[in-house]
Amino acid sequence: MNIDTLDNKYAVNYSSLKQELNYIFRLLKNKLNKEDKSSLTKPNITNSLYLNTLEQLFQVSPFERYILLLCVADELNPDLAKLLGKIQGNDLLNYPTLGLSLQVFPNPDLNIFSPQSSLQQWQLIEFGAGNNLSKSPLKIDTRILNYILGEDALDSQLNGIISPISNANFSNFLALSHAKLVEKLTNLWFNSHPLPILQLCGFDLNTNYAIASKTCEKIGLKLNLIKASHIPLNPQQRHQLQRRWQRESILTDSALLLDCQDYLVMDYVRENAISEFIDNNNTPLIIVSENRKHSQTNAIVSFDVPKLTHEEQKTIWQTHLGAKINQLNGHLDTIAAQFNLNSKTIEATCYQINNSSDNLTEINFNEHIWQICRTQSRPHLDDLAQRIQSSAVWEDLVLPELETKVLQGMAAHLRQRAKVYHNWGFAAQNSRGLGLSALFSGQSGTGKTLAAEVLANELRLDLYRIDLSSVVSKYIGETEKNLKRIFDAAETGGAILLFDEADALFGKRSQVKDSHDRHANIEVSYLLQRMEAYQGLAILTTNLKESLDQAFVRRIRFIINFPFPDAKARAKIWQRIFPLQTPTEGLKYDKLGNLSVTGGSIRNMALNAAILAADAEEKVMMKHILEATKTEYLKLERSLTNSEINGWI
Repeated sequence: MNIDTLDNKYAVNYSSLKQELNYIFRLLKNKLNKEDKSSLTKPNITNSLYLNTLEQLFQVSPFERYILLLCVADELNPDLAKLLGKIQGNDLLNYPTLGLSLQVFPNPDLNIFSPQSSLQQWQLIEFGAGNNLSKSPLKIDTRILNYILGEDALDSQLNGIISPISNANFSNFLALSHAKLVEKLTNLWFNSHPLPILQLCGFDLNTNYAIASKTCEKIGLKLNLIKASHIPLNPQQRHQLQRRWQRESILTDSALLLDCQDYLVMDYVRENAISEFIDNNNTPLIIVSENRKHSQTNAIVSFDVPKLTHEEQKTIWQTHLGAKINQLNGHLDTIAAQFNLNSKTIEATCYQINNSSDNLTEINFNEHIWQICRTQSRPHLDDLAQRIQSSAVWEDLVLPELETKVLQGMAAHLRQRAKVYHNWGFAAQNSRGLGLSALFSGQSGTGKTLAAEVLANELRLDLYRIDLSSVVSKYIGETEKNLKRIFDAAETGGAILLFDEADALFGKRSQVKDSHDRHANIEVSYLLQRMEAYQGLAILTTNLKESLDQAFVRRIRFIINFPFPDAKARAKIWQRIFPLQTPTEGLKYDKLGNLSVTGGSIRNMALNAAILAADAEEKVMMKHILEATKTEYLKLERSLTNSEINGWI
């Protein structure tokens, strides 16, 4: 190691350490030569900065300090092994031992054999294989060696389990509500002894991390992260991990952030391991979790992390967009009302916009931001539901006038909610029940999903289909957990949620006969509660509206019945079903309207007819539709009547 390349602090430390190592070497020489060790002058050790600190932190005795120095010398001086072999009368015994230390160093202390000694309790040294403890090879722990030499590196045995968190990963800008929470956490830890465990309860992980990071920064603590899924299930491995982390925390003045939001499926064994990890914790600890954790031995103080308010989001947008905010021309309210993004995501979005070389018009600029926000919101939901790409327009939807007007009213509701809720004060007056819930009922193929697609395309929103039959669980509480994950993820972008097959959850529950009925009521109530609170549009679809309990139906804001289309409506669907670029010839839409099928079946028949025509290198004609109709009716297990196809060909 070249001292000239070190700064003054490390140079002084290394110079002083060399003096101590030379003293150890002289003590060993004296032992070999059977000279009096009391004649040696002990060096001034006040400048061995890191070793002195280590001694204070772990209450290392003077004798234990000698042993540590012997192990350091063994690592740094290649000639020491020969000397140790000669002293112990065997060239093979060329390593430090406790027995040798008791013979060589002043004021020997037999407490070093105790597991409670600092060397063993804090694993400052390691014992190799030997017949007994006094003759076992000694080796200094690699992390402790690096620390004594002034090298700051995380314990290699913690790599992959615990990792540092840098403040550079988070925005310097904290919303007012989050900054106030940081002040609360900081004051609590400043004024408490021992330190309680802090628990942050909130869905947004990045915000939780940022609050924890800012809190530790104010207190002067470094912050490291462990995810709950990385906690060992084996008790001995878990104890070993916690002991080494406690040592690391003391060495580096660090706190630990326990992320309990990194797993989706909880089991008893994992839950028990997390609980014991928290119970046995002896370091500054912050827990982030959607659900509160409890401890039998440590005090836990929990805080709910509030979502950004509408005004806070606007402030963050204004702060990071700078002069470009004027290009939005008042549309910021709409963006902040639609997308519930965290500070980091808004900052990243603004960075992308500010560094774009595109010269956009006002309309295109608004659309550009809107699409970026949609993209930023998707990762939260893409793993939980099926995203449906929509290009459907109102003209594709054939419904009676009344039902169409209700759908258009829903679109207006979503379009104008920023103005009504925030500018006109409805959200401030009553924050409950501002969600938009709807029930679409009707036979399969009558246009329920198509209507949702039309709304999504009209409002430039993402549409996600959730199969309720896959969400419902026979295990108590699991259905609610599944629903919670979906709604929490959807809140970011206010996507349209289409809960298909609502019959899997809803049913007539007015007469509660057993615990299963009571639990089903709880599941339904939870779903309706989340729909009412959800900032976007949540749609339930059912084929059997009559099976739904009216007590539940009354809590849904919009109910639209999708009727089986009559002949006139079916003719309209046929007229619109083929894309403009599809070549057709001689199609008789009034005749096609006689087919007593839903729009979904018409779509299938049109597609199959187009395939047949393309394969025959012909335009789509009635004969192709006839063949496609026969195939569809066979699938539906229905007979094709003469009245339905009379006059086709």
